[in-house]
Amino acid sequence: KLTSLALQPVITPELVHGRVHLKCSYHHPSSKPPLQYMVVWSRLFTPGKKEQIQRDTTLQSFSYIEMNGINLRLGDTVFCTVTAFTKDAPERQSLPEESEGFYAGIKFLPESLEIAEDGKEHVLTILSTVPIACPGQDDSCNITLQLSTEDLGKNSQLLGSPNIALSACRVDLLRAPCSESSCAAATLTVTAVTDFAHDGNRVSRIQAEPVGRRDLLWRAYTPKDVKVTVRDLPTGNCYSFTDPHIITFDGWRYDNYKIGTFLLCRSVSRAFEVHVRQWDCGGHRSATACNCGVAVR
Repeated sequence: KLTSLALQPVITPELVHGRVHLKCSYHHPSSKPPLQYMVVWSRLFTPGKKEQIQRDTTLQSFSYIEMNGINLRLGDTVFCTVTAFTKDAPERQSLPEESEGFYAGIKFLPESLEIAEDGKEHVLTILSTVPIACPGQDDSCNITLQLSTEDLGKNSQLLGSPNIALSACRVDLLRAPCSESSCAAATLTVTAVTDFAHDGNRVSRIQAEPVGRRDLLWRAYTPKDVKVTVRDLPTGNCYSFTDPHIITFDGWRYDNYKIGTFLLCRSVSRAFEVHVRQWDCGGHRSATACNCGVAVR
């Protein structure tokens, strides 16, 4: 047998004549007689099991396979395995070397989120690991993804309010030169909805669906969902009641018997405030004021 040649195969995406291909590249050691290479392409069929989809024999230091949406589709994890041999003695083969798995499709970074009901925005990056072809001259080279959210769990329908809010309902992945496993990317923010309810931790998912594409490769593809876990946080409460007794967020208690319009609450970090109007409701017997109106921004 030939010794190990450290071929180190690597898969990269590429557009060839406007169609999406994957390229398996490997080291090409000089040898006399010259070496030939057998390249076996396979995809992950089930966890731990691969199925072969193409076999090439070549003198080149690379091999291509087309992503045609039939035997190789978006969402597949692809491998190439390379074995070297000499033409005059094909039985003398090197040890086969397999590339790392290449995921072809849409990826979300991070793949899952754990956030809290604290108003913070969390950045979600969406990228395509394969280049985006332009089907025709009138079509822009992008993929439009329609985004939606779904609350999971048996209490989601009963509770009513959504768990999460997205900064955009649609994003465009614009074509760019492929680098670091990204050929097109977009970002959006995810925020947990503060629902003022002690409803425990809740789980949602973000779904993305390509829209407006006519080619088979994208039309039949649905990216993997993103799981979002929302951690429930206790919500502050304050009160103004009866004639009016006031309890603040931190539990202080006092009374305000005055008549007029007052600032009840104002946030120092965002545009949020509450005004309250009080009128005389005690008559001649006592000087008592009651809430008669409220305005919230």
